[in-house]
Amino acid sequence: MRTLCASTLIGEFFVIGFAGLVAMQMTELSTVTVWTVSGIAMLLSLLLCGMLTRPGGVQLGWALQIALIASGFVVPTMFFLGAVFAALWWASVHFGRKIDEAKARWAARSEASDEPAGDPV
Repeated sequence: MRTLCASTLIGEFFVIGFAGLVAMQMTELSTVTVWTVSGIAMLLSLLLCGMLTRPGGVQLGWALQIALIASGFVVPTMFFLGAVFAALWWASVHFGRKIDEAKARWAARSEASDEPAGDPV
């Protein structure tokens, strides 16, 4: 799960940065305000990559998804991009957990049969 979710968060990092550039041109918000908010969101997306396996990491990811959608009030395109990334986040969490469960079952079967884990050569 960690790999899929981290990939989504890295993609969001770049989208947030580009949205900040657009917000500077499209709104009357000051540059300091735009980059303070964008910078915090970008930093959060990077920090979440390392927090995914800790309690609350996935929930903070959902909070970031909601904030990304809400940023559509400043940059309207972000309503769409936020929804796309929320769907990617859901898929990363959902399918990542399924992959983790399958890996755990495979490792348990491998240990039970006393075979080394990995492909036979």
